[in-house]
Amino acid sequence: MTDSVNTPEAPRPLPGPSLRHTRPKGEPRFPDGPKADPAGSHFERRIRSFQPRRSRVTAGQAEALQRLWPRWGFDIDGHRLDLAELFGNTRPVVLEIGFGMGEATARMAAADPGTNILAVDVHTPGQGNLLNLADQAGLTNVRVGNGDAIILLREMLAPDSLAGLRVFFPDPWPKKRHHKRRLIQPAFLTLAASRLRPGAVLHCATDWEPYAEQMLDVLTAHPDFENTQAAGGFAPRPEFRPLTRFEGQGLDKGHVVNDLLFRRVPHGQQVEEHLDQQHAPREDKPPAGA
Repeated sequence: MTDSVNTPEAPRPLPGPSLRHTRPKGEPRFPDGPKADPAGSHFERRIRSFQPRRSRVTAGQAEALQRLWPRWGFDIDGHRLDLAELFGNTRPVVLEIGFGMGEATARMAAADPGTNILAVDVHTPGQGNLLNLADQAGLTNVRVGNGDAIILLREMLAPDSLAGLRVFFPDPWPKKRHHKRRLIQPAFLTLAASRLRPGAVLHCATDWEPYAEQMLDVLTAHPDFENTQAAGGFAPRPEFRPLTRFEGQGLDKGHVVNDLLFRRVPHGQQVEEHLDQQHAPREDKPPAGA
């Protein structure tokens, strides 16, 4: 029997960064997917109502972005958008601003295939998830926009081109110094009204009660909108708005969710109502000759 020869162990690698593939600087994350700054040429000094978030994109979301974005996605770059061309039909279009991970959007699209949903967000994982959900469900009435909804409304959509607008659970910006960042403000409502056809419904929902009260005040005071609730105030949650997992968790914690449904008044109606108010006799002024 021969003696075994003792050989020194090979040196172990020192701890350090993994050998994961990194993109060269300037190379897009998804070459055929959403751009990081689609409206860079439209940069403006404006307070944003959203804060882009960086989070991990799963393999399924990444695959959906690469495969489906060229067909169902678009970047909000300031160029005029032809909705009939984008969807391939002339069905009514509802704009949804901020769809999170897209579960509610996909369910509403499946329940109402005769309505096209233009879903806009800046969260890349959510964009990929919604594309994946739409593909799995065989939906053809969903398009996903990447970027600033203000630029979309102001520069890319024609007047009276929308049959509805949905803003579900927008960032409440709870600190008082950040209230100016809230989306539902008089200037936003004026812009939105210019793109909503008469009779179109603006549907907002929030679980932040102070924001809900502000929404109600601003919408009630705006001349382009009227409350669908005859008695005023908040509306019951309509059956077509799905109860999401996020909302369910909030309800379990005791959060109160408020829905607001306001209708775009016909053109000129707000002017007529204003003139009627001007010419109506004031109760505190006695009639002439009294």
